[in-house]
Amino acid sequence: MKNIVLCLSAVAFAGVASAQTKWDLPTGYAANSFQTQNVQQFANEVDQLTGGKLKITLHPGASLYKANEIKRAVQTGQVPVAEFILSGAANENPLFGADSIPFLATSYPAARRLYEAAKPAQDKLLASQGMKLLFSVPWPGQSLYSIKAVNTPADLVGTKMRTYNPATARIAQLLKAQPVTIQLAELGQALATGGVQNFLTSSASGVESKLYEQVKYLYPVNAWLPRNATVVSQKAFDALDKPTQDAVLKAAAAAEVRGWATSEKADGEYIKELAAKGMTIAAPSDSIKAALAAIGETMTAEWLKTAGPEGQAVIDAYRKP
Repeated sequence: MKNIVLCLSAVAFAGVASAQTKWDLPTGYAANSFQTQNVQQFANEVDQLTGGKLKITLHPGASLYKANEIKRAVQTGQVPVAEFILSGAANENPLFGADSIPFLATSYPAARRLYEAAKPAQDKLLASQGMKLLFSVPWPGQSLYSIKAVNTPADLVGTKMRTYNPATARIAQLLKAQPVTIQLAELGQALATGGVQNFLTSSASGVESKLYEQVKYLYPVNAWLPRNATVVSQKAFDALDKPTQDAVLKAAAAAEVRGWATSEKADGEYIKELAAKGMTIAAPSDSIKAALAAIGETMTAEWLKTAGPEGQAVIDAYRKP
């Protein structure tokens, strides 16, 4: 009788084991990032909502794939789900870079409107690559960090400016700086070796990557609010049963709402912390503002030329009263 019970238990356990699905979710961002913590909470809620039927294991800090390899890993089926910065794929298609057009959307409400305007085109594009957007959360507005004071545009000429997507590379060119492609995880080392002198990134990255240890000046130019995207392979999603799919979508919707609220609240807190850590926080000079505004106009026009009718539709929808 004991053997029969053991046998039945083993069969039951095997049934549970075979019914459980495990997903690996890589991200290029550190475990202490609010973005990564939000994705972790999403994974935890999926586990709870599915009663452990779907387990998502997060791999932060580019530990599974380099940041610039993560999107491709989902496309090719190497991983079922992942998080990456959407504008990092703008070299594939300019529609991925809509949120990084400088000075187009410079507040959270404006960034939300731009997201909604761009979402139909971006969803269609991701679908053509076999992917589905689960949720997208913005970083705080991009600020200008520099190891030396920047009082006029001339102070940036010839300097090594860190870039991470085509838009930031173009800004460096227009400022007559030298663009250097560096992922966030490698930025500290680049600063230490003199490989980078200034860059645009969020207040969140400044705190989470301890950039205040090597960079002393911050100018809150709030250029744009780039979004991270958490996407799933359509094939992997379709393989789930309907209740599990519904649970994933429910947790994703909650993660998006939570992520936007967290991002906005954190921005002010991060700037205060950077000041407390010894950084000089200063408003950009009028000449810097004028130079950046001119760059914004130039780059919006350039983006529209490359993005075609779909890009024009995004801008028209965004600017619609």
